Amino acid sequence: MSLRKKIDDMLNEALKAKDKNTYPTLRLIVSAIKDAEIAGRSKGQKEIKDSDIISLLKKMIKQRNESCEVYKKAGRNELLESEKKEIDVISKFLPKQLSDEETKRICQEVIKTTGASSMKDMGKIMGALKSKHAESLDFSKVSVILKELLS
Repeated sequence: MSLRKKIDDMLNEALKAKDKNTYPTLRLIVSAIKDAEIAGRSKGQKEIKDSDIISLLKKMIKQRNESCEVYKKAGRNELLESEKKEIDVISKFLPKQLSDEETKRICQEVIKTTGASSMKDMGKIMGALKSKHAESLDFSKVSVILKELLS
């Protein structure tokens, strides 16, 4: 079953159950997917791929994490909780992210295979990681781990 179909099914279930914590977020996801499909049509793309949806969802989570930081600093706990609930709903559709230990191990392996020795090689390492582990790694964590390993 495609990711788009899973999202649509979950939206229908949430609407039937009148789950006010879930369906507004699912509507935002569906809307973002439709916007991406419309943008893709101008490039000749007929249907959006699951990998495109995953990157879109990651972008949405990143936006919400940034909002959480702002709300935390401003002391807006009700908005902070709302953003966290949206992150939980969006995360249900993403592949399982690797743990910090697994991420560090993969980073160490790529450093060895690419022969990287300094921060100048970070682009090469990131490129190798994105080609092999784009969906399973959190690249904000990867960046921190690589800086630690290369310095």
